[in-house]
Amino acid sequence: MRGRPLAAVLALPRRSPVTFGYVCLLLLTHVWITRGLTEDRAQSVLRDISTNLDNLTDRPLAALLGSALVFDGTLTDVTSLLFPATVITLGLGVCWCLARAERRWGPLRAFAVFLTGHIGATLLTAGLIAVALRQGWYPDEVRGTLDFGISYGAQAVMAATTAMMPRRARLPWAAFVIGWPLAGVEWVGSLPDFTSVGHVLAAAIGFLFLLPPVARRFSRGTPPSPDHRGKRSATDA
Repeated sequence: MRGRPLAAVLALPRRSPVTFGYVCLLLLTHVWITRGLTEDRAQSVLRDISTNLDNLTDRPLAALLGSALVFDGTLTDVTSLLFPATVITLGLGVCWCLARAERRWGPLRAFAVFLTGHIGATLLTAGLIAVALRQGWYPDEVRGTLDFGISYGAQAVMAATTAMMPRRARLPWAAFVIGWPLAGVEWVGSLPDFTSVGHVLAAAIGFLFLLPPVARRFSRGTPPSPDHRGKRSATDA
């Protein structure tokens, strides 16, 4: 059946070459950090690219760009709670949804959605953290905590590609996109943890691309992908 995640992964090199190259880069950096560096050096690298409040204040570009080159998860420890998150963000978000977006919109527009979610949700979350710290709602150590990875960008793309799903699947898919980060939410007093908030904000950013004025402007001039020329798309079924 066309459109299944596994089929999309297998078709990456041919049909979504830019996404395929990005996935290869993510895997290389993951192996380098987890296997090629000592534990102390790996932690130092991750501290340097974390999009926490300290780094965003001192070196925002390095943090934002560096964070987009790694994923926070595991590919091998299937018993870890990080494994399902890896499947969702790297598997569904990048290998499937970003690849579909590249085929439909082209690489520039597809990665524009990804980066808008990655940067936008990060900065909005940083603003929330700054306010929460001033009010004493979050502990001070949140300012320098490890916070890196592709999940905000993947979340935005997952939301933005809702319209590519079959009509009957769109509402359940949208509910899944919003709901999965909340499954493991941790409360800090009366506030949810900032990563859960960030994922919801990233989804909201992605859903903005579905609004008719934005969608028309965003897709204007985009040629149909080879998968959709001369046939009905799955979204019209």
